[in-house]
Amino acid sequence: MIIRKLFKFENAHIVRGCSTTRCSQNIHGHSYQVEVLIESNYLDNGQMVYDFGLMKLSIKELIDAFDHSITLWSGDDLDYINDMKKHSKRWIELPVSPSAEQFARVIYLMIERVLEVTVMNNKERNITLNSIIVHETKTGYAQAFKEDAHSSLMGIIELKDIIFSSQIKDEWSDSRLWEKILLKEKLYNPNSV
Repeated sequence: MIIRKLFKFENAHIVRGCSTTRCSQNIHGHSYQVEVLIESNYLDNGQMVYDFGLMKLSIKELIDAFDHSITLWSGDDLDYINDMKKHSKRWIELPVSPSAEQFARVIYLMIERVLEVTVMNNKERNITLNSIIVHETKTGYAQAFKEDAHSSLMGIIELKDIIFSSQIKDEWSDSRLWEKILLKEKLYNPNSV
């Protein structure tokens, strides 16, 4: 069975190298919608695949990091990157260009790791991330599956190369959230400690 949770964020970016001049040469923004699709062949003690309320914890905080932020590509012009960081307290630097396709891959990898390190406490079993859908507009989206997120043909994305600004980290319920995820420290759901 597959369950879906929808998240939203407002974000600015430039997608270098794309066909559209407006998109490739100008900072612009979108009202993104992100669908997280989780699956399992089992139900937990509450007869659910995974409690939707649990997605409002680390998963929501990571996706919300993109809200009212500018997303930068580490391969872009260094003067541009430094200027954006100088003039914005909320920024995320990615090792890939911030297209909808790459957002879907990046968010897939982040949520996959969250699920990997989360201690399940309500007999959730075989919880896997089916896919991530990133709607950049009302009419266009990108959907990433496991094979896309880990594809060497699309470029390997290392989680350690995703950098969140200090303000974003300070706004999380645990400012060490990303560090814990990178180090594969256990994340605990409520009532499991």
